[in-house]
Amino acid sequence: MWTVVTPPNKMDFGNIRSGLVSISFRKLSAGDLIEEVVKAGQQGVEWGGDVHVPHGDTAKAEQVARWMGDAGLESAAYGSYYRLAEADSPEIEAVLDAAEALGTSTVRVWAGKKASADADEAYRDAVKADTRRICSLAAKQNLRIAFEYHGNTLTDSIDSAGELLNDLQIDNLDSLWQPPNGQPEEICEKSLQAILPRISNVHVFHWGKGFMDRYALAEGKTRWQRYFELLQAEQKPRWALMEFVKDDALAQYHEDAKVLAEILKKG
Repeated sequence: MWTVVTPPNKMDFGNIRSGLVSISFRKLSAGDLIEEVVKAGQQGVEWGGDVHVPHGDTAKAEQVARWMGDAGLESAAYGSYYRLAEADSPEIEAVLDAAEALGTSTVRVWAGKKASADADEAYRDAVKADTRRICSLAAKQNLRIAFEYHGNTLTDSIDSAGELLNDLQIDNLDSLWQPPNGQPEEICEKSLQAILPRISNVHVFHWGKGFMDRYALAEGKTRWQRYFELLQAEQKPRWALMEFVKDDALAQYHEDAKVLAEILKKG
């Protein structure tokens, strides 16, 4: 179905491979998105649970898994919209079943929907209790849970994310990482180093203060070289997954993918 494109050089920076977060292009079908990832010479996709691989739709997940195999790609993660300790979250069993059918090992979840500054101890305890519950369920399906590292959740600050992960010493629990929006490089580096042993994958982008304040990755190349140098301190396999490019443009995605490949190649 797809012509598999092999990158001209092996991208290897501490066993870091590159891919795309599918929700960056929600309007594309799963098949069209796979085609773009192949053209970009990347190796994987984090599939979103809202559009491309809906929670509980194991038939769609199995279909996407077949397409990924045909294209020579891997499902790097399943980006669920399960929010810990929130009643309106999708059923965790549906989330885990979709991830298992997709053939990935990592399930992204959100550490609640309150900013850490607004969360009292009771809320934090509820998030921790739910984390223990879903990690236990995930372990039965050989899946790992990873916190989204994001604003307005309990992973929105260095101290809060660190405290959460320190309290939850669970074998199949990790965290994603992405640069905190609008923060200087020094703060971004500190946030990465604070949870480094627990980081699974990273979301790659170069933004300013807001969600739509986006720039070409080339403008943040020096920053990202430094972030990957810090990640290199631990030689373990990770995915560098590109997310939400400038103007939501496919051409920008392909340009940014080239920049990311150059960074990883130098590593």
